[in-house]
Amino acid sequence: MPLHPICHRTIHTHFSNAELARLPADPGPVRQHPEVARFLAWITDKPPDFHAPTRTSRRR
Repeated sequence: MPLHPICHRTIHTHFSNAELARLPADPGPVRQHPEVARFLAWITDKPPDFHAPTRTSRRR
């Protein structure tokens, strides 16, 4: 699924490739993750070419 780079980085901040591979093709579980949902609410009104720094994973 094509993703904007800032969205891609945000998803990988909270999910490993292995975790994403185990999820269904439906993006619902990723969108429901509390931090991803918070990010999506924040990014929704930004222009398509918006870029901002993203945090690194806290899980490591």
